[in-house]
Amino acid sequence: MTPILNLDAVILKEGSHVKRSADALCVMEAVAWMAGEKHSDQPTCACPVISTFLRNWNDHIKDDETRTRLLKPLVPLLVNSKSTSDVELRRSYLALDWLARVQAPAWLSLQSDLKAHALALAGLTPLTSAEACREAQPMLDAARDAARAAARDAAGAAARDAARDAARAAARDAAWAAARAAARAAARDAAWAAARAAARAVLAPTVVALQNSALDLVHRMLAEGQPGLMLPAASPGAADVT
Repeated sequence: MTPILNLDAVILKEGSHVKRSADALCVMEAVAWMAGEKHSDQPTCACPVISTFLRNWNDHIKDDETRTRLLKPLVPLLVNSKSTSDVELRRSYLALDWLARVQAPAWLSLQSDLKAHALALAGLTPLTSAEACREAQPMLDAARDAARAAARDAAGAAARDAARDAARAAARDAAWAAARAAARAAARDAAWAAARAAARAVLAPTVVALQNSALDLVHRMLAEGQPGLMLPAASPGAADVT
């Protein structure tokens, strides 16, 4: 017999796992265990829309403490969350709407030349129907194209800097160039470490706001088809991420 899951002992991990263990489960494997199903990250009792969203979110959180703190409370709520095709369609629209009108604008707004696109997406009519999605498509395409262009420009600038450094090094005496290359490598490593730390600090408020907002989204998806389900109070920062 499958032992009863002790949820208090669970530590949620990235990815799927071959064997069942309380300290090596993803969020959906924990749901399968709690439901008494065979080991799987696709439990039959859970809504496939919410399951897909949570598998992706589970694997994009890179530290166990944050993943466990955010997602473990959802495990018992997901057992028997599977519903009708109509309910699942409404849940899928909720997820799409959140991705288009909350998550994308949150990231776009961090770059000054993309803020207009962030505001345009955030101001879209809620994407709760095929018609609303068709009407929103031009704005979504424009935001995508602008973001890609910004990424290409950034990559191009980095490539030009690298080419310039290589040309300067080649023009110098080999030994001197090697010494300078070693110094540059050390400086570059230090700069990258500082840049990564700075980037994490800059992005942290957006990440936290989106995590809170995503939790609210999951609860709203669960509430579809369960009118009596009590939603938790919105977390600070959940509503305004732009």
